[in-house]
Amino acid sequence: MGHTGTDADVVVAGAGPTGLMLACELRLAGADVVVVERLAERTGESRAGGIHSRTLEVLDQRGVLDRFLAEGEPQPVGHFSGLYLDFDESESRHPYPLMILQSAVERLLEEWAGELGVRVRRSAAVSGIRQDADGVTVELDTADGAAELRAGYLVGCDGGRSTVRKLAGIGFPGTDATMTALIGDVELPGLPEDYVWVRRTPGGDYSAIAFEPGWYRVITSEYDRVADRDEPATFEQLRESLVRVAGTDFGMHSPRWVSRFNDAARQADRYRKGRVLLAGDAAHIHFPAGGQGLNMGVQDAVNLGWKLASVVRGRAPESLLDSYHDERHPVGERVLHNTRAQAALARPGAATDALREVFGSLMVFDDVNRVLRHMLTALDVRYPVDGDHPMEGRRVFDADLKSDEGVIGVYQLLHGARPVLLDLCGSVEVTAAAAGWADRVDLVAARAEDELWPVPPVGEVPAPAALLIRPDGHVAWAADAGGEPDTAALRAALARWFGPALEG
Repeated sequence: MGHTGTDADVVVAGAGPTGLMLACELRLAGADVVVVERLAERTGESRAGGIHSRTLEVLDQRGVLDRFLAEGEPQPVGHFSGLYLDFDESESRHPYPLMILQSAVERLLEEWAGELGVRVRRSAAVSGIRQDADGVTVELDTADGAAELRAGYLVGCDGGRSTVRKLAGIGFPGTDATMTALIGDVELPGLPEDYVWVRRTPGGDYSAIAFEPGWYRVITSEYDRVADRDEPATFEQLRESLVRVAGTDFGMHSPRWVSRFNDAARQADRYRKGRVLLAGDAAHIHFPAGGQGLNMGVQDAVNLGWKLASVVRGRAPESLLDSYHDERHPVGERVLHNTRAQAALARPGAATDALREVFGSLMVFDDVNRVLRHMLTALDVRYPVDGDHPMEGRRVFDADLKSDEGVIGVYQLLHGARPVLLDLCGSVEVTAAAAGWADRVDLVAARAEDELWPVPPVGEVPAPAALLIRPDGHVAWAADAGGEPDTAALRAALARWFGPALEG
């Protein structure tokens, strides 16, 4: 395992949710990984505040979801720019967003990473990159002075101001900030008992969300101010902003943490340059409307991890890595698009008030609610595929299956982060077609308990006869029940995603 003369198969820069999730995925797939983090320890800053359905499913696929459910609280409603959004319990086993602070997410992921043998090296900031045909040398500034790590690949998960992205010379085009928001965790004794959600005022908007008894997450947004990006955020600035927007500071005191964000929206023009890749905020930044940033980063990691591990272990050609950009860049574009729309809907003024009223009146229709719900949760993401089965390219539903071990869910089959060929009709042809990949793909024979499976946004579709499921839970090939399975297409999908068949 690993490259000759290297310290690791992969170096991951950044120990936030994206970097830690990627490291876990790489380890599950058998790759050796080192995470380097410039900070000496986790800050404990709360930051992002929730996990959406698709990310909950991803954690369920790995068998670690219970850890997160134990520390979070499901929320029965969501929002699009502060306008209420309903969820559908039939679309996922985890239809509701989970309110959980990023600080808790990072702690739980780091504990899991430790169990998997991930090495995390703190007080180690990336300062240089040297790529060649055989690998990449990562130069570090550490507490003990300059150091180097040699690896097959480097993945920058080091945030919106990514050093890795800059050193790799990857462009970051987009739009500049047009407003400023302040965020802080404070005690707020004077908040009215009837306060709910976001309140809009002529000066901007504000919100206060209780995460623990006695303290609140307070956010103010002012649309006629653009702060310098390097200006420090202070409690007094947050208090003054709340007074300007709300007319009072509600007696706020005892800040735990204060920060600033804005509506700048930028995306890396490529997610890979040679042996350097980007994921999470290093690849895309946007207005944090609808709580999509952390979720998109974790899903970047789950898309990339198994592919990168397959390449470094020699099981798949390097060209497989190009599919990471092809699949995830459009997802990032869509999130930038919808968060720009949400920022526009939040601006104060009579024109926006009228627009919100019209938009809100449309959201009561199921079809509109469904489109927005799928957009925020990422349940409707479909990656480019050759086939036309409605499940192909989409995430697989956690359907109940009857097997020799009893009733199990599809996601239980994915705990090991290995591809699964699920045979639901006892097809000799399917089994024979996959024989050359038996070392890499788990063949599972079972029966579907339900005749119909939900496939957002298509609706319910008949249970398939067979499915090839990638480690990230997306369907690479599917066959309808009642017909002859296209085994040539199955073999093509197996070779496309998991490398050439074994000979003999």
